[in-house]
Amino acid sequence: MRIVSGKFRGKVLQSPASTATRPTSDRSRQSVFNIIEHNPAFAPFTWQGKQVLDVFAGTGALGLEALSRGAKSCCFVENKSEALKVLRSNIHSMDLESKIVILTEDARLLTKRSHSFDLIFLDPPYGQDLVTPSLDRLMQSQSIQKGTVVIVETEKQEIFDVPPALEYHFDRCIGIAKFTFYISK
Repeated sequence: MRIVSGKFRGKVLQSPASTATRPTSDRSRQSVFNIIEHNPAFAPFTWQGKQVLDVFAGTGALGLEALSRGAKSCCFVENKSEALKVLRSNIHSMDLESKIVILTEDARLLTKRSHSFDLIFLDPPYGQDLVTPSLDRLMQSQSIQKGTVVIVETEKQEIFDVPPALEYHFDRCIGIAKFTFYISK
């Protein structure tokens, strides 16, 4: 697994030894980032100045990819100890500590934020019904503002509800994953 574009292109990322964390593949990340950068729904899009939230961060691949492409900052939410160890190691290997906050909270219990985010990646473990309560909590914690892009990664067949403030734009299936794109109204 590696960073696919930007300042850290080619940088190899560590992954946990166990299968409890399922990193988003290079191919999937490249596809998702191409959609963000080139789809008219998000135009005009630039990474400069963007504040990113990577929920169920695992290795941090999604947030680190955004930083590599020029995002201003990234907040990672992860509470599994093995994943946190790998996440911190990946951040340190790129010397990005000054642009990062790590929250070791359960995504369903996030505390109120002092600011909202421009882009949110939500990549929970498959099949554990974590999407709906996590999205609800992101709304309650004021992490989502008008215009926030929210990308949810699930298994293709997984069904979940979203808050009414999130407007569905489209989804893409890549391998066993489905990426659903929303913009907050």
